[in-house]
Amino acid sequence: MIVPIVWKDSALFLLDQRLLPGEETWVPINSVDEGAEAIRSMMVRGAPAIGVTAAYSYALAFKKEKWEEGRSKSVCEQLLSTRPTAVNLKWALERMAEEARVHFSNSEFSVEVCFGFLSERARAIHDEDVLMNHAIGRHALELVPDSARILTHCNAGSLATGGYGTATGVIYSAHEKGLVERVWVDETRPFLQGARLTAFELYKAGVPYTLICDNMAGSLMAKSEIDLVVVGSDRIVANGDVANKIGTYSVAVLAHHHGIPFYVAAPSSTIDFELESGANIPIEERSKSELGICHGVRIAPELESIYNPGFDVTPNHLVTGIITEKGVFRAPYEKSLKANRPPA
Repeated sequence: MIVPIVWKDSALFLLDQRLLPGEETWVPINSVDEGAEAIRSMMVRGAPAIGVTAAYSYALAFKKEKWEEGRSKSVCEQLLSTRPTAVNLKWALERMAEEARVHFSNSEFSVEVCFGFLSERARAIHDEDVLMNHAIGRHALELVPDSARILTHCNAGSLATGGYGTATGVIYSAHEKGLVERVWVDETRPFLQGARLTAFELYKAGVPYTLICDNMAGSLMAKSEIDLVVVGSDRIVANGDVANKIGTYSVAVLAHHHGIPFYVAAPSSTIDFELESGANIPIEERSKSELGICHGVRIAPELESIYNPGFDVTPNHLVTGIITEKGVFRAPYEKSLKANRPPA
């Protein structure tokens, strides 16, 4: 299993996902500024992995200075500004900041003790993410038929998390039980996370897969070549609307039309109970060059007339089930998700 995030000798090391699959390069991250840029530039990506990286980056902000509430607030604002759609980023930073506030506000600690405490808390978030991913995979086994042919969109595997994966973690768990005949992998334009990352992961793990272009999914569904769809999510809101990589909504519509189950796999930290509807989710708009330039070659006549949102929203009526570490939730999501909302 590929591990994308490593904490070693008081430094964070990230596998540069922009270079995969051609080059496996580890980059040391020694400051909050470097951590923020790694998230912004998509050196690391995937909502859970962003959250884990943000937690470590928060700790690095206090490697050489004592914790102070004003500084904590500015660090959170800096990291929150990098990727607005992924709610795990906010969740991890709020947890780090609150635990630091409770621990440090009324006590005197050295810089070394502060940094050690924050490093341990970030490590705990990392470890919990891996455990949640494995639990998601276990809960999903009841949904996967024998000889399953599964379609997934984008990358929600070990590269997108602290390890193992959400949607791809479902695939790994099913594969370990001998349930997977084939995984259909959407290429996921324009950043090609499916082609570059999911196919790479499945190849490394020995899971049978076939890479397809994004606009091929409907044709395969019409031919009864797909049994279920499993995707990840960057934010799920209180009514069960789901934000995920652009193109997910199209896949959900196709699956609904063909009577194919459409599942979303994500840790409970991806659920944003503060938003009631997907219409309120902030959608990140990515650089025009990501769509207009490929491997350094311009493929569009000019870049100005390009629209490149990174995500879309799938309405809850198209979602067959939401799989978290707590189980499988079904409509009406306002009730099923609310029943498992953590206490304030």
